[in-house]
Amino acid sequence: MGSAGAEATIREAGKDPEFLSTLERGLRVLKAFDEDHPEMTLSEVAAKTSLPPAVARRCLITLVELGYVGQHERKFLLRPAVLTIGSAFLASMQIEQVVLPPLQALRDQTGDSASLAVLSGAEILYVAHVSTDRRFRVAAGVGTRFPFHATSLGKALAAFLPEDERAALVAAAPFQRFTERTVTEGAALAERLGLIAERGYDSALDELDYGIVSVAVPIFGRGGRVIASINCSTSTTRISQDELVRTRLPLLRQAAGEIEASLKRWPALEASLRP
Repeated sequence: MGSAGAEATIREAGKDPEFLSTLERGLRVLKAFDEDHPEMTLSEVAAKTSLPPAVARRCLITLVELGYVGQHERKFLLRPAVLTIGSAFLASMQIEQVVLPPLQALRDQTGDSASLAVLSGAEILYVAHVSTDRRFRVAAGVGTRFPFHATSLGKALAAFLPEDERAALVAAAPFQRFTERTVTEGAALAERLGLIAERGYDSALDELDYGIVSVAVPIFGRGGRVIASINCSTSTTRISQDELVRTRLPLLRQAAGEIEASLKRWPALEASLRP
């Protein structure tokens, strides 16, 4: 069974009586398309979503009728209408007013890319991103996902989760190795998260890909619950890890404070970001 199918099975096992499995399957089909799978045949969609071909076919036909999916010969592909789903969140939750100004200030002050991410399962999901003109080997933007264990954003989030939630994440080890510096073992990751909780930030060097260095701090909501994290990320050719932490950490903490203060005025956005 594919990862999407396994996650769906877990969700459905404890589902609410009013849970619409047909809606979940349709969304599963939409999420199956990605950078590596921009076009897929019916059989490929069924395999990637772990859905029976007949079910995948009904989902695709419905999505085609709604304008979210198109067809090119025997293959299906996403249509621009899917952007309305994500843009509705960005507009309704005031992301541009609350999150982007502090991130843009970080970018302007440092020349680094700056991002805000939330935890989504065992991955981080970029909710806001301000890039530079420099080209990175790992591209990131709104909607991008990365495994939490290989990023400073992910570890800065995980370190401040309630103990049981943090332990559940670590229990999924061993994790995927991206470079020789990626932390993949559970004991090592638990130790790293403990250190992050003590010092209040994480810095990653060559963990997701070589040539990338970053530093991240958590964002807290009401009741001291961690809800997101922000970071500065740049190339190792520009700055050393020690210098990055020394110069960016005060700016990141200031930006985090600004975002936390703004979230108090936008409780709906805070509620939407909470895990």
